[in-house]
Formats: sequence, structure tokens, C-alpha cells
Amino acid sequence: MATALVIENDPTDDSRRLGEWLTEAGLELSVVRPHAGDPLPADLDGNAALVVLGGDQHACPQPDGAPGTTWFPAVEGLLRKAVRYRVPTLGVCLGAQLLATAHAGTVARSPSGPEVGPAVVGRRDAAETDPLFRYVPLIPDVLQWHADEITELPVGATLLAASTRYPHQAFRLGDRAWGLQFHIECDTGMIAEWATDSALLAELGYDPQLVISACHAVMADVEEVWQPFAARFAALALGELDDGGSRRSLPLLGH
Repeated sequence: MATALVIENDPTDDSRRLGEWLTEAGLELSVVRPHAGDPLPADLDGNAALVVLGGDQHACPQPDGAPGTTWFPAVEGLLRKAVRYRVPTLGVCLGAQLLATAHAGTVARSPSGPEVGPAVVGRRDAAETDPLFRYVPLIPDVLQWHADEITELPVGATLLAASTRYPHQAFRLGDRAWGLQFHIECDTGMIAEWATDSALLAELGYDPQLVISACHAVMADVEEVWQPFAARFAALALGELDDGGSRRSLPLLGH
């Protein structure tokens, strides 16, 4: 069975539903938890895919120039190797930001303020030819929970989804690495844990219970879009994704 290396940066943000979708699609998960002291591998040998999850840390350097946390340079090194050697890669929220900074993109605290709760993003035209995003709806449901944003994409990155306040919601590097600023892995329990004593919710003045309820209400809609997306990512890692030819256009009315 093919293995996906999963890097868990924060104990409150595990792979959860995303992990279930990937294993259902045929991938075995090898989870590394550097926050708990697990060593990161030096390379991706033996892994068919790389998944980098979110967390409460910052992808951008601290004021003294130090990395957001001690293991981020090693994570960025693995992300560069994944893109260079075309290992299917998925970065979620902080993971997407690290994918960007690993390739000379920039991340900073957003002047638009935190983005928290259920939302939608808009698929860009470039998604039409993307092997994963071409089947995502034009305005998919997502879950947001971040205060930092990718302010500049790496050179050569393809923007796949955007929103008014946060223009870089999803992107691809090369042909096999994707970054999602939003969350697709959460279940209601994870959201409830994040909402407890949340500084972001306090900053926004949001009622935690209302946020939990609002997120819970869209869980089925998020799964409807992103479970097939995860299955296609797994198929790519397994060498089973047939991407020959472009997507068939709808026929014209009257033909």
C-alpha cells in the first residue's frame, strides 16, 4: 500500500476527516508529530505523497528573524523536495503558507483581520485545467480559521481559488503540489476545541457557540466537495488518476 507522509504541526489540528478520506481512497498515512518531538525525515523516500496540516504557529519569521517554530525549516525543505521531485503534495492552511514560504512566497498578518467560520471561495479560470480543481464547484463551501495570509504567491504558482478579502485561497506549484488557505479536514469536535478560549473569536467579538453551530451546519456541504477532491489526490499519489485530455465542454443549446 502506498504511504502519505502527514506532518501534524499542532495537536489540535490532526488530519481528522481528510485522513479518513485519504485512507478510504487507498493511502496509508504515516503521521509525524514534530510538536511532540517526532523527528522529521530527511527526504521523502518511500512516500507516495506529502500532506502538511495547519496549526496556531506563524509561517512568517518572528521579529528577530527566527522561524515560526523550530521544525519549520525542515518542513520547508521537504516541501521543496516534494515540488522538485513531483511528489503529490497538499498543504492545508498553515501547510499552504509553508508551501508558499518554502518557495519564496510571503506570508504576513492580514490587514483584513481574522477569517473564521463557514465561507465560500471562488474558483478561478485556471482551475478548469487543474487535475484536482477542475471538478470543484465554482463557489465551494469551506471552513476558515486564520489571521495570517499569503500576501504573495511564489513565482510560477497558479492561483486556483480566491475571495474578496483574501485573494490567495488556493494555488498549485508545478503540477503536483496544492496549497489550501482554508480547512477541509475539520469536524465539529475540532471546531469546538478551537473555539474554546479562542483569541481570534474574542478579537472578532463572535459568540463561540454560534460559530460552532454555523460550522456544523455546513459540514455535509464541505464533505460533498472535498471528499472527492481528497480521493482524486489519493488517486494521483497511487498512479491511478487518468488526466488524459481536457475536460469535455457542455454542448451548446439546440445541438
